[in-house]
Amino acid sequence: MDGDALRRAVANAAEFWTRIARARGYTTETGDGWLAIVGDERYGTRTLTLGAAGTVPVRPGRVVVEDAFGALDLTTAGLAERQLPIMIRYPHEPADPPRVPVRRVSTPPELRTVERLVVEDFALEAFQPYQCGIVFPDRLLDDFEFYLAELDGEPVGASVAVPQPEAVGVYWVTTGTRFRSRGVGRSLMHALLRRFDDRPMTLTASKLGRPLYESLGFEHVTQSTWWVR
Repeated sequence: MDGDALRRAVANAAEFWTRIARARGYTTETGDGWLAIVGDERYGTRTLTLGAAGTVPVRPGRVVVEDAFGALDLTTAGLAERQLPIMIRYPHEPADPPRVPVRRVSTPPELRTVERLVVEDFALEAFQPYQCGIVFPDRLLDDFEFYLAELDGEPVGASVAVPQPEAVGVYWVTTGTRFRSRGVGRSLMHALLRRFDDRPMTLTASKLGRPLYESLGFEHVTQSTWWVR
């Protein structure tokens, strides 16, 4: 396991969720090797391990614990586990131009389009049916970079980037359900790789998304264990 890559990925994820919490009015708590985002009843609590934590708090309600270090066993707390790969790409070959047009959004109305795509097509079930401005409050335009893919003027995909000096984190790479297998996800990634060609890029991949990321030069860092109620 590449310890430096894991450190970059975890630090970016912590920054991502801390900014999400601040924008949504959630609270954050920290302990020995963990960060918790405590939201409302619909959101619940998301906890990230920042090191090989021996224990983390598990609250009632909806819970997600991302343990990138594989040190926890939360079965006795009634949580189920799944494995998701953390991946990194170091700068090397330049990416081709995106085949599907991709642009960075800069206004609240454009952000609403990205937000709806992510909620409905990335399937953020806790936030369905879609409500305007809940997942991505307008102030996040100053914190993150949001990207929108369009075909013939119709929004077909979206993604979120969190730039930091040591790495760029990529989150919620989303393709509209009707436009899958048309190169939308690849185009979003090409746009991001061309935008941030000077530093490593990290992400947590789904099983379906991993082949795309591997074809773009992303390498497996470790399996992160996600504990979910």
